[in-house]
Formats: sequence, C-alpha cells, structure tokens
Amino acid sequence: MFTSNPFAELSASIPAAVMQTYVIVMIILVVAGTLIEVVHKGSAKYFFENWRKSKSKGSKQVGGGELVSIAIKTGVVDVLASGEFCNARRRIAHLLTMYGFVIYVVTTAIMIFSYPTPATPTPAILPQLWWLGGLMVCLGGYWFWFFIRVDVLAEGNSPFRVVRADLFILSLLVSVTLGLIWAFLQARGNSAASVLFGLYILATTVLFGSVLWSKFAHMFFKPAAAFEKRVSNANGSRSNLPGPADKPEQFGIARRQPRHY
Repeated sequence: MFTSNPFAELSASIPAAVMQTYVIVMIILVVAGTLIEVVHKGSAKYFFENWRKSKSKGSKQVGGGELVSIAIKTGVVDVLASGEFCNARRRIAHLLTMYGFVIYVVTTAIMIFSYPTPATPTPAILPQLWWLGGLMVCLGGYWFWFFIRVDVLAEGNSPFRVVRADLFILSLLVSVTLGLIWAFLQARGNSAASVLFGLYILATTVLFGSVLWSKFAHMFFKPAAAFEKRVSNANGSRSNLPGPADKPEQFGIARRQPRHY
C-alpha cells in the first residue's frame, strides 16, 4: 500500500489526461485567486508603500550585499524555519503542516504527470513520501486545531467552533485526510473507495478554489513582509516607532497610581 501509486491504480477508471487537467486547473485557481487578492486587497500596494516609507525614514542606506544577506536570512529563518513563531509548539505544528503539505503536493504532481499509469512503474519512494507528507499534515494540522489555537487554548471556546479564517486549515485537513483514507480503501479493494474519492476531489477543489476567501495566499505574502521588516530594522527606520507602552513618560504622560473605590 505504501509503495504503490494510488493515482496509477485510479487510471483504470479515470484517464490520466483528466487527472492532469484537474491539477492544472487547481494551479490556475491558486494563481488567479492570489492575483485577485493582491489587486482587491491592495497587498502589493501596501507592501511597496511600506518599502518606500522605510527607505525615506531610514537613517542609513542598505547596500546590495546587505540586501542579499537579509534575503538569505529571511529565507532561512522566517520561511524555512518559521522564525516568526515564538511558541515552540506552534512552530513545530506549523513546520509539520508546511513541509508535509509541500511533500504531499509535489509527490502528487510527480506521480500524476510522470507515472500516471501502471505501464510506467512508480519508484517506491514517491508513494512513501506522499504518505509521509499527508501524515505530517494531519499530525501538525490536528495538533494545531485541537490543542494550540488561541480561541481554544486561551479563550476556552469549543474546538468545533468554525469561523471564516479557518477555511484554509479545515479544507486542507479534510482534503488530505480523505485522500489518505481513499488511498487506503482503494489498496484494500473496498467498494467505498469511489465515494471517498469523490469527497476527496470536492474537498481539494474547495481548498484550491477558495484562495480568495481563505488564508492560502498568505504563504506568498509572508516572506515579502518578513523581508521588509528586516530591511526596516537594518536601515534604522523602525527605530522611529513609538517606545513601549510601559514607559508613558516618553510621551509626556504621567503615570498615576490606580484608585480603589
């Protein structure tokens, strides 16, 4: 089961060309949704305005070599290691989900486009990585959903409370979970596999088709925001920000003792 390509087995009932077309359509939906969000919400405009203000307010110029160094540090610390998360549990859950999703998506694409039928034997490592990626998504995602979310952990809300911001993580978890269950049932020859596959496709379509309304596109904006923040720190423009709130005397406000009635 862990060494067989589930999509190659599926080609007996669904042509490989149909599966490949579906993947291409999902990619188009992600690109289109991201571009529409950039235009509709002004994300790119906001970023470049911040960049311009940072350069004008900075006390020193950042050279090309330093920009390259900052870009590398952003990629390694903020992107690859998710350095923006101070909480260790949250960071681990995020890294499990992120790398699991990347492995899962990449191996899915390789198996569908390079080894679409049993006529072209799939290297065993690809299905194994596909399962590993899917299980990593489930481990990190469900851990976050039930035990780490702020509204569950700190505010005491039900873990089954759903808001619009949860669309991405929920659709991701449902899609990957259904995909793994479908592959398991298909390998066992279970007749319910076709039903699970239909639900898997539905959840996957929601995942990639809801980019405009979910947080999916944030993964493309975060590196740019992290880079801009590091450049602002380097050129000194962030030193112009107000001081911490625990020193109100910096703003001419005298601290008063609390009154007790």
